[in-house]
This record gives sequence, C-alpha cells and structure tokens, in this order.
Amino acid sequence: MLCTALGIVLGVLVALYALFELHYFLRMCLCVLSARFLKKRMHILDTSSVVGLCLTNDIDTLLYHMNNARYLREIDFARVDFYERTSLYRTIRSKGGSVVQGATTIRYRRFIRPFTRFTISSRIVYWDNQSIFMEHRFVGGTDGFIHCIALCRQRVMQCSVDDVMATLLKSGIALQGAMGTPKKPPQATSSTEYLERAENGTSGSGGPNVLDSASLSKPDLPLEVAKWLEWNEISSACLRSEC
Repeated sequence: MLCTALGIVLGVLVALYALFELHYFLRMCLCVLSARFLKKRMHILDTSSVVGLCLTNDIDTLLYHMNNARYLREIDFARVDFYERTSLYRTIRSKGGSVVQGATTIRYRRFIRPFTRFTISSRIVYWDNQSIFMEHRFVGGTDGFIHCIALCRQRVMQCSVDDVMATLLKSGIALQGAMGTPKKPPQATSSTEYLERAENGTSGSGGPNVLDSASLSKPDLPLEVAKWLEWNEISSACLRSEC
C-alpha cells in the first residue's frame, strides 16, 4: 500500500515536471512570500536588490557561462520582488488595471560564470500615462562590474499610470517619514515643497491636482529610453506596412 502511494506521488511529480516548469513556479512563490513578509517595504523610486547565483541549470551548451535566456528569467524574479516591496502591482490591481511586459531590450557586457554570485538592481527610470520603464542591472558580486543591463517597458492597461504613481508617491511620504529620511524627488525645488504639495494634493498655483506629486517626482526622459521608444515606433510602422 505504501509503495503504491509513493509510486503515485512520484508519478504525479514527474508528470508535473514534464508538463510544467515546476521549479520556476515554486521559486516565484518563494520570491513573492519573501518580498511580502520578510523584506522591508520600499519607496516606489528606490532601487531594489536581489541576489542570484549561476548554477549548472543556468549555463548554456558551452558549459562556461550563463545562458542568454536565463537573464530575462532572472529579471522576472527581480521584478516580482520590486512589485511586492513597493506595492506597485497591488496598487494597479486596486484601480482595476493589469500589467504586461510590452518590450525588452538587453545588452550583455561580460559573461557570468557558473557558481558566480551576482546582484540584480531594479528601478523605475521613467513613466508615461500608459507604461512604466524599468532598468535592471546584473552586478558582479565581487568586483561590482555591470555584466548586463536591461530596459523593460511595463504596459499598464485599464487604468492611468499617472494615477497609480501619484497614489504610490503619496503613500511613500508616510513610509519615508517613518524611516526618518524624506525622499527628495529629482525635479522638486525642495523636499519641503514636495511634501507640502503631495500631502495637500495641490499644484504650485494652489489649485487641487491629485497628480501633482507624480509630476514633481517624475524623472526626466533618459536619452536611451527616448531613442528606444523611437526605434519601437519605427519597428511598429514597418510591421503595420507589411499587413
């Protein structure tokens, strides 16, 4: 009886591994639980860090460096960590929206060797009313060299990105206040002015504006993002002309 039960369990596990990449889903669950219950909350404009290790199931057929496709897979785990710790995903869902990966560009600079430790740093570099643009860097664990850098466009649907960011920036005031280190936004004239405007929900002229905190903290459009968006538009125009 025991042997039969063990055989059934083993058969189910083999079937699950054959039909699904089971360890991917297990690791994703662990990432979510770790970010939600074990790690500290983050301000939406902070940079998150996730530690990784290149194992034998990450290397390619040459057997001496990480498979190119694994970088994007590792970014999935880093992105989930960022989403959970900043409450970005929950805020989007609370407003009736959803988020999908719209585009990715990745640049490889140096191999990551087997059994090498690395850190993925993730941050928001820009947003518009439809998309959030994130940068992910693979940083060497010993020398601090940036082995790889990726730029990802997260397309938000059924809700406004400006509204989402305004909500998170305003909630971030309480978070920064609790930590005792108010965050100075890149384009605000002063931290005091930023906090007063965000808390009161007013614009510089004194009128109500729920998005004012988002506009004050919004980074300038990076040159590489601007050129990348231009390339995407050219590519889309070419594909449409083929239809």
